[in-house]
Amino acid sequence: MKKKKLLFVFNPFSGKGQIKNKLVDILDQFVKNGYEVTIYPTQKPQDAKDLVAKRAGKYDLVVCSGGDGTLDEAVSGMMERERKVPIGYIPSGSTNDFAGSLKIPKNMIKAAQTVVGGVPFACDVGNFNGEYFVYIAAFGLFTDVSYATRQELKNRIGHLAYILEGVKRIPGIQSYHLKISDGRQEIEDEFIYGMITNSTSAGGFKNITGKNVKLDDGIFEVTLVRMPKNPIEVNEIIRSLTNLIDDTDLIYTFKTDCLKIKSLEQIPWTLDGEYGGSHREITIQNEKQAIEIMVNAPV
Repeated sequence: MKKKKLLFVFNPFSGKGQIKNKLVDILDQFVKNGYEVTIYPTQKPQDAKDLVAKRAGKYDLVVCSGGDGTLDEAVSGMMERERKVPIGYIPSGSTNDFAGSLKIPKNMIKAAQTVVGGVPFACDVGNFNGEYFVYIAAFGLFTDVSYATRQELKNRIGHLAYILEGVKRIPGIQSYHLKISDGRQEIEDEFIYGMITNSTSAGGFKNITGKNVKLDDGIFEVTLVRMPKNPIEVNEIIRSLTNLIDDTDLIYTFKTDCLKIKSLEQIPWTLDGEYGGSHREITIQNEKQAIEIMVNAPV
């Protein structure tokens, strides 16, 4: 009987590099379930993306381990392929928002068991001017924190790293004048932050992306925060975001499958916590149920 083939791509430095202590047990799970395994520790940024794009067709299953950025690379590589294979994900980063949304276990061995013993779930993928993101595209306040924060600092203090780096930036809040359209409405305003999401959490904060989130409905959740004029409005924004109370006109929230954004200046974006380039015009499209990811049970 022909053995099934599995490609295992992992970031050896993600999180606290803790995957190194679990590697033998993870591989044991794969082999026990009848897979012939090819192992590849990533060497540089975009390594996982390039490898998956070029070689995934030789395998029955592609498994990646790292933070959400590693998953983003694996998915982006798979999206470039005509014939796609399911992806397994073993989270090992300092923040694993999308793993939480998919209810993938935090325990690496249990996650490995899910990879080989679970079921494929067809989830949506975001198309951002031809690039891809798994769960969030964002701009504005704090969005450069995750990719500007050193890995060493993320490993040491986790979510606190994001908050500490973010607080430093408060005195010089920058706003962007944007025109936004989703085919049903047009918005023009000054914004300090925006996120287009397909996740139940962002930056480690649960439920901040909105209510009734489904990962396979072809719809994004959009949150846009207007420029506050005083400290009272800042507090109003924080209260609304953290308590999910939609009672302020300082925040626009809606759902859509496509969004066009125009700005007078170049705006830096982050895609799944990694730098996504600076842009004046953006088209974000939901590619419904584009990729299969292994989960314990239908999400």
